[in-house]
Amino acid sequence: MPARITVPLVALLVVAAVVVTWLITRDAAARPAAYKGEPTSAMYSLVDSRQRDPAPLTVAEVFPESGRRLGELTRAGTEEFADCAEVLSGVEAPGCTQALRATYTGASAAGQFVILNLADGKAADALVAALGKDGFVEQAAAFAAAGSRAQARALGHYVTVSWIGPLTEGAKPDLAAAHVALDGLSRVVQARVINAD
Repeated sequence: MPARITVPLVALLVVAAVVVTWLITRDAAARPAAYKGEPTSAMYSLVDSRQRDPAPLTVAEVFPESGRRLGELTRAGTEEFADCAEVLSGVEAPGCTQALRATYTGASAAGQFVILNLADGKAADALVAALGKDGFVEQAAAFAAAGSRAQARALGHYVTVSWIGPLTEGAKPDLAAAHVALDGLSRVVQARVINAD
C-alpha cells in the first residue's frame, strides 16, 4: 500500500482508538486537575441579568465559522441545550435556560467550551463557586481529565467554562496557549456588553 495512503490511515486508526478508549473508560463525574473560578465584575453590569439582556445566545454568535480553528485546536462539533442539567454533573444551575457547548481537538490536546445562560450575576457567581467543589460540567471531549485544566468565569448572567487536557493519560503537553485560545471564546459576552451600552 502506498505511504500516502498508509500514513493517514494509521493516524486515523490511532485517533479512533483514543476516542473509543476514552468513551469506554471515561468517568461521568470527571473533574479537571487544576481549576480556577472567577466571579463577575462591574465590567459586566450591563448584562448582569437576563432581564437586561433577554435575547438568547446563538451557536453562530458564540461559535462563528471564523473561529473553527483556535491555534492548534480545530472545532469538532457544537451543541445547544435548553436543559442545562444535560451539561452539568453533580451540580445544579437554578434558572439556567440555555447552554451551548463546542468540542475541539488538536495534535496533543483536546478541549471544550461551555457557556450557560443564568438569571443573574448572583446565580452565575454561585455556579462558578459550586463548580470548584460540588461537581463540574460533563466531559464531552476525548482528553485525559487527570492532566487537564479548566477556567470558569461568571460574566454578568453568563458562566463560561473552558476545559482542556492532553489526549493521553500521563502526557504533559504545554496546554497554556491552547487554553488561552479556548477561553477567548468568552469574548462573546464582551460583545453583548458593548451592544447593551
